[in-house]
Amino acid sequence: KNRVFAFVLALGEVDELKYANAAGAINYGFPTIADTNIPEILPRGVCTYEHVVSNISSGEMVSKAIEVRGLKITIDKVDIPVAFGAAFEGERVRKEDTFVEFGGNKSEAVEFLHAADSSEIEDGKIEVFGPDIDDIKEGDVLPLGIEALVSGRKMQDDFEPVMERQFHYFINYATGIFHMGQRDIVWVRFSKNAVQSGFKIKHIGTILHAKMHSDFGNIMDKIQIKIYTNLEDVVALKARAKEVFRTRDERLKTLTDESVDTFYSCTLCQSFAPNHVCAVSPERPGLCGAYNWLDCKASFEINPTGPNQPIKKGETIDEKLGIWKGINEFVFKTSNQALESFSAYSMMIDPMTSCGCFEVIITILPSTNGIMAVNREHSGMTPSGMKFSTTAGMVGGGIQTPGFIGISKYFIGSKKFIKADGGLKWIVWIPKAMKLVIMDIIVERIEEMGIDDFLDKIATEEDAETEEQVMEWIQKVKHPVLEMEPMM
Repeated sequence: KNRVFAFVLALGEVDELKYANAAGAINYGFPTIADTNIPEILPRGVCTYEHVVSNISSGEMVSKAIEVRGLKITIDKVDIPVAFGAAFEGERVRKEDTFVEFGGNKSEAVEFLHAADSSEIEDGKIEVFGPDIDDIKEGDVLPLGIEALVSGRKMQDDFEPVMERQFHYFINYATGIFHMGQRDIVWVRFSKNAVQSGFKIKHIGTILHAKMHSDFGNIMDKIQIKIYTNLEDVVALKARAKEVFRTRDERLKTLTDESVDTFYSCTLCQSFAPNHVCAVSPERPGLCGAYNWLDCKASFEINPTGPNQPIKKGETIDEKLGIWKGINEFVFKTSNQALESFSAYSMMIDPMTSCGCFEVIITILPSTNGIMAVNREHSGMTPSGMKFSTTAGMVGGGIQTPGFIGISKYFIGSKKFIKADGGLKWIVWIPKAMKLVIMDIIVERIEEMGIDDFLDKIATEEDAETEEQVMEWIQKVKHPVLEMEPMM
């Protein structure tokens, strides 16, 4: 049962002799899969899962037998036309070397993994809906939607975001392919060399199928990939995915940082920022927005030696700033001894570092005594005098820069959002589109502040484009920041 992973395929009519032989096989833990209508024995016991499963079509018998016997598929070689391996993970594809680009503020892009019933999934099936490389020309920008449907006897909903976030790892393993971001802020580039070597959009599916089986074979039995490159399908997938993303984020509402003695690390992005490490707590999700505390906990259960490790908080050094001895010791060691201390609740004193996957950048506007927030999707100029891409260079790379932090948009609605510095009241400018997105997230915090019209007091690009104009705006609307102690 535990060493010989055999099974019986009962083809055609089953007579008494075959019944007897099949029963003998069951004694060894070998289940029977039949294409005829014989009595089923579904309860577990002698076999790992079911004992006899009938009425399976000839085309599905082998895959059903693999599932029922509990066989795990391993793929030794990823069948793509470019070199593949962890050595290429930190490779960048520069603009001048790019053949085609997806997402990154230039087009719609989303990646989404979810569980489905085993009967709905054909393992290894990869479909591309829309144009592939042969249908486009150099310099084109396409929308991109990656949908992975998975099933497995041990699969749980809590594992979905953990597996989904691995797309970043796996796609970057292909030389000449660049992947950044997650969820609905994905950015992918194919280099000219990769395309000349024969790399196609469908090969993203080949990578995900192989690596998911390799790394998550203990919980996953089947995976089917659907890739969309036409706008209508990508927009539809994004709408479905965002509903699930919202549900995932809601799960944490009852947990607080004080109610747990363990945070979790995330070093998923160290290929791009070797000195960066996230310390994920119940009230501060990973800056990418894709991992929260429960996701990291599930990730550790799946892979105890992976990028999400438990960190005991230990002795409290400063409760207001959010500094703990155990967290500092772990971060110092894991950041290659680059960071001696960081604060979970401050952007001014030893702030948490960033890689490059943050959803939002928070930066101080000195003359206003306030802060601005800008999301990755905003392509225009900001009152800081820099666009998002320029500001990202000052925040990312694992550098600790007081006055600048990269965060997930969900963190803005947390009670711990720059709590040590004064919290939500400091925000004086946000892009209009982002303001609409976070409205539901921060409404509870605004009610606690007792300033009903606070959201209206925050300027957007329609009200102010420079720091001087923001200053005029906050004086006009009597923003509460005018009565607060200087941040610096």
